[in-house]
Amino acid sequence: MIGRLTGTLVLKQPPWLIVDVHGVGYELEAPMSTIYDLPELGQQVALFTHYAQKEDAVNLYGFLRDDERRMFREVQKVSGIGAKIALALLSSVSAAEFAALIHHGDVTALTRVPGIGKKTAERMVLELRDRTAQLTGGDDAILRAPGTPGDPMADAVTALQQLGYKPAEAAKMAKSAAAEGDDVATIIRKALQFALR
Repeated sequence: MIGRLTGTLVLKQPPWLIVDVHGVGYELEAPMSTIYDLPELGQQVALFTHYAQKEDAVNLYGFLRDDERRMFREVQKVSGIGAKIALALLSSVSAAEFAALIHHGDVTALTRVPGIGKKTAERMVLELRDRTAQLTGGDDAILRAPGTPGDPMADAVTALQQLGYKPAEAAKMAKSAAAEGDDVATIIRKALQFALR
């Protein structure tokens, strides 16, 4: 099994990466949280990996941080959730934020992730709540970290940061775009439209 790769980043076309390790190019699929933090092409990169073999396919997934890989694996233990939804989750929230959402049973915040409906979110909370230690690597302080789940402005700022904007820039974009009653998706869409003008 392949647990970690260190090599030269030669391709970055989300969600796909190719890492050259001594002349062998490993193709990996990665969440946006990893892709945003990757170095430039031609630079060295070290990735934690998850190897998955099915009847019709063999896939290799890459993560910059071990907590992301741990979350990716734990989430797929929930019935009905596969790699696609696990990657969408990691592209939307950090592993620490996800653990906190599960711990606090925030179904509403979980349903904001593409592909996750209310029933799936409820099943995730039910099946993963007792396994938050695995999600956090035993760091219970993560679950007590202050946050504002359910705040559309805060969630929009976090999403914009995950798209690569700096914290101050993301906050400014969200503030200028938001109107009374806007949900997260609306704030993000308007902020990105303003940025492209």
